[in-house]
Amino acid sequence: MTRRESPMADTLKRVPTALGEVAVAVHGIGPGSPVVLLHANPGDRRDFDAVVPTLAERHTVYCVDWPGYGDSARPAADRISAMAYASILPQILDGLGLERASLIGNSVGGYAAARLAITDPDRVAALILVNSGGFSLVTPLNAPLMRLIGTTSAMRLLSGRLPRRYLRVRTPFRTQMIARDAARRHDPAALATAAAIWRSFAAPAHDLRAAASAITAPTLLCWGTRDPLVGRDGRAARRAITHATWHPLPTGHAPFAEAPEDFLHAVLPFLERGLGDGR
Repeated sequence: MTRRESPMADTLKRVPTALGEVAVAVHGIGPGSPVVLLHANPGDRRDFDAVVPTLAERHTVYCVDWPGYGDSARPAADRISAMAYASILPQILDGLGLERASLIGNSVGGYAAARLAITDPDRVAALILVNSGGFSLVTPLNAPLMRLIGTTSAMRLLSGRLPRRYLRVRTPFRTQMIARDAARRHDPAALATAAAIWRSFAAPAHDLRAAASAITAPTLLCWGTRDPLVGRDGRAARRAITHATWHPLPTGHAPFAEAPEDFLHAVLPFLERGLGDGR
């Protein structure tokens, strides 16, 4: 089998953005529409390892490392926020030569994907939100907690520990995600990045509950209902995006790593038919 014929032929591209170069791993040459995978905070493109091989049999898959993670540039923490990530997503697509793509976003990656579907709907062929950010009610009680977690000292203490709480189903991929997070304890830049993103969750601009009603792209809400972070926020996402297909899974924050077969069972048909059924 030649390199071009291989569904897992890998290329690492580096795309210029306002936050520095972003690394994007490209997998597969499938006939379907391009699919862009956007990971959570903290995390990197390897979080999707359980599902990339199957997705790449049918699509060209682009796995993004957000700035501050993986092989991407590490901007100063005061430049990083969920909103900053969302602002560079169009630049990432431009750098990849993608006028239009299907987006799969987890947590802060979901926030960025949803923002693009709101502000530039023609660029989003399909939207798959996986325990997405942007749908939490920020209150005087939880906002201080977000800011407390959003300190480097808290991030260092929680590295390798917090994921054990929000990744609920034991799989080899969950184990790898926890190990990578624990290793960040010794990476000051990664701790600063994670802290900055956490602080930004309390910002009014992070709230998509009203704006998300403008989303017109076919949307799948693939939600881990045992997630203690945003598991209940699926209700708000359903209220905001009334045409979305709702697909709950009994997992934590990362269904694609905790129940990859069930995740793919929902995602692959959705990508192929290109529309939600409104359930």
